[in-house]
Amino acid sequence: MATEDVFVLHNGVKIPSIGFGTWQIPNDEAYDAVTAALKNGYRHIDTAMSYRNEKEVGRAIREFDLPREDIFLTSKLRASIKDYDAVFEAFEKSRTDLDVDYIDLWLIHAPWPWDEKGADYTEGNIQAWKAMEKLYNEGKIRSIGVSNFSESDIQALLDNCNIVPMVNQIPFYIGRDQESLLDFCEKHNIVVEAYSPLATGELLDHPEVKKLAEKYGVTVAQLAIRYCLERNTLPLPKSTHESRIIENKQVDFTISPEDMDKLNAIEDVRK
Repeated sequence: MATEDVFVLHNGVKIPSIGFGTWQIPNDEAYDAVTAALKNGYRHIDTAMSYRNEKEVGRAIREFDLPREDIFLTSKLRASIKDYDAVFEAFEKSRTDLDVDYIDLWLIHAPWPWDEKGADYTEGNIQAWKAMEKLYNEGKIRSIGVSNFSESDIQALLDNCNIVPMVNQIPFYIGRDQESLLDFCEKHNIVVEAYSPLATGELLDHPEVKKLAEKYGVTVAQLAIRYCLERNTLPLPKSTHESRIIENKQVDFTISPEDMDKLNAIEDVRK
């Protein structure tokens, strides 16, 4: 469920409706990028163990003049970890590198190791999820979820575990709306987070998207981020340039139903 400023997870936890992503931001740049995001009103920061920037992300959050509870921090279990006991060790490493007492949202980064994309790790995902349930029940994580999971991947957790994932973080952007997965998540009250809302930059030169952005007097990035919000998904834009960090949060406009239809009809620019 979403309002203009927050999404509310099914356990009642509120999550700011635009997150600042740190994928592909090296550790030595992450401190400045996250600091710039926090300075310009972002209160939701997304990182991952595999991004290798948790230490500087955590330092930026720690050194910024805000109470810890005012910042929503997401990190992710490395995709290759599919063993119950290994999850606890990985969590402690992430928590230590971030130097925080708790993590607001922790996700299984993918249903398979990245070098075995598409392989069946159902049993490993179930074991990892059960370990995450334990961490959640112990209060070490405020909410738990998954990333890059298909309907069948999530269904396996629903069939074998106790807690429905609160979030599924997936690639979602104009041209890749993943309609069936979106419907499945909505049915189970799972918030969909949209990573790569600009299709890793591929949308920036799309003629029809550019034309509509001009119509609304906004940047292509702003239109793309607003599109995600209009589709009831939570966008995670990222940048290391402060001017773009500022722009990406300035999406206080509405796309008409007719223009949403046009955007929904666009084919995936990354095919």
